[in-house]
Parts: sequence; structure tokens; C-alpha cells
Amino acid sequence: MTKPMTKTQLVAAIADAMGADKKTAGAALDAIADVVAREVAAGGSITLPGLGKVACRARPERQVRNPATGETMTKPADKQVKFSIAKALKDSVNA
Repeated sequence: MTKPMTKTQLVAAIADAMGADKKTAGAALDAIADVVAREVAAGGSITLPGLGKVACRARPERQVRNPATGETMTKPADKQVKFSIAKALKDSVNA
């Protein structure tokens, strides 16, 4: 298993693919992350072509167990970010 790509390596790869400098590629990556975070926080979803879909799903109030004490308690309703992988990406990985 290889090490995960760092942000610096990702920015360098994006800059190389775009034919632009690292500052422009870093700004583009930050802008995409900001747009995705803002849209998902507002309860929407966003599709990243070729990668997948990022969405926010509401989870209802539920009973959970504290593993240290065994005590059952009620966890309030919350939201969870989900990422669904695109079929094209699944197919390219399994090819």
C-alpha cells in the first residue's frame, strides 16, 4: 500500500495537469473545497464529475451505548456528510 498523496503533492500534480503554476492550482483546489463545504453545510449536494457525489444527510435521534460504562444514552439528531463514488471511478479502479 502506498502513502496517501499530500496536499502539496496534489497541488503540484494539478498544476502540472493544468499547465499552470502551483499558486493558481492551490487557489483552484481551495476554491473547490470551499464551494463543496458551503453547499453541503447548507443541506445540498454537489456532484464532482468523474469522482462522485458529496451530500449531507440528516440522522434522527437514536439510542447509543457508552462502551466504557455500558450505559445507554440518547444521542441527539445530527447531520452526516456522505460521499458516493461515481461508477466511472469504480470501473477505472477495478479495470
